[in-house]
Amino acid sequence: MATVSPSWNYTLHLPHDPRAPGIARGALRLILAAHDLPELAPTAELLAAELLANSHRHTEGPYALRVRSAESGRLRVAVWDTDPRVPPGFSDRDAPTPPPPLDAENGRGLHLVRSCADAWGASVLRELGASKGGKLLWAECGGGAATW
Repeated sequence: MATVSPSWNYTLHLPHDPRAPGIARGALRLILAAHDLPELAPTAELLAAELLANSHRHTEGPYALRVRSAESGRLRVAVWDTDPRVPPGFSDRDAPTPPPPLDAENGRGLHLVRSCADAWGASVLRELGASKGGKLLWAECGGGAATW
């Protein structure tokens, strides 16, 4: 008899501290191991690392890592921060921006996310309250098509 795994999600609230992205990546590895999804760890960790680094570098407030399961071993990794501005070229409605020059020291992270994720996008959270406003950048990886 086939069993159905219930969906799950986790949110890790992080202070604006240079150690926070590393702690969040470690938590992500533990979450994937606990849910028997180690095959998603390399891609999910890369997606999370780039999104977390973007929030840490370009905002001054707290941020949060959100991890959510989906059907067929699919996973959504998202990072919320307090800045409502979506980086150019990251929204799924934006035309892709060209990659940075090969000798550039910055600017590759979101291009990596777009290249490695099966889907990606951004949500601007305009209402204060539970969401505290800001934005949520997300990326998906894993098997099967998502209907989010």
